Amino acid sequence: MHSPKVIVALIVAAALGFGAARAQSVLGAQGEESEPDRRQQWLVPSPDPAWPAHALLFRPPGAGPFPLALIAHATTQNVLRRAQMPQPEYRALAGFLVARGLAVLVPERLGHGATGGTYLEDQGGCDDADYSRSARATAGQIRRALDYLRGQPFILKDHTVIVGHSAGGWGALALAAEKPEGVSAIIALAPGRGGRANDSPNQVCAPHTLLASAAEFGRHAKVPVTWLVAANDSYFPPELSRRLADAFRKAGGRVDFHVLPAYGGEGHWLAESENGVKLAAAELDRVLSAPRPAATRKR
Repeated sequence: MHSPKVIVALIVAAALGFGAARAQSVLGAQGEESEPDRRQQWLVPSPDPAWPAHALLFRPPGAGPFPLALIAHATTQNVLRRAQMPQPEYRALAGFLVARGLAVLVPERLGHGATGGTYLEDQGGCDDADYSRSARATAGQIRRALDYLRGQPFILKDHTVIVGHSAGGWGALALAAEKPEGVSAIIALAPGRGGRANDSPNQVCAPHTLLASAAEFGRHAKVPVTWLVAANDSYFPPELSRRLADAFRKAGGRVDFHVLPAYGGEGHWLAESENGVKLAAAELDRVLSAPRPAATRKR
């Protein structure tokens, strides 16, 4: 039986071993479409040209062009859990969005599962966590995938929606401050970092730092945010989430905050199941049906 350190070393060695081969990978579709919703494997750009990001693309019937929704996934500080993470799919959420006419991209960021490569989103230690830096690293990867898909002929260049879950939502808040072209709305599902500190429910690493970062993002935010959290989220409980959203708003950001009904035994994973998506359906539909801001309609 190998020790955890040996296992990590083996994972790193394996990643380095086929990194050169990955550098030759061709971006774009990697196979045929399948069910459900024309599910298709893609490779999209990451900050490291040698390590393109694995992604899943879902589309409505027809040739398009379609508005785009990009789903940004959660993460973990645990290197073994990241390496073993299955490719994020968010099938129920993707199906909900496709049924409303959107193409949906779910990219897997660097340092996770099949994508591999260097993890760029490390928040640091619990007491000295750098939540702003980690969010910007997440945002940068979201943006690369987004820009690539917006260049495809079956995607409309305007009215893109970013749907971020947990760390993906935290990165989406940082992206809101970067005025991403074509993005008309951000839906943040339980956004944050440092939740369940030491695997303890309702404990968050350095919450004062998290609040300061939320204010930083709000100060420069250019995209309206809908912030959703389940009543029984033990990673970022509603009370803390409301404080974070208030910090974002008071600094200048536009945010619509809602507490959703409790979901199962742990509300943080609401975004990953059909029943959870049903709980969020009314708020999701409200965002998707909202008229586009004038700035995003101009061509």
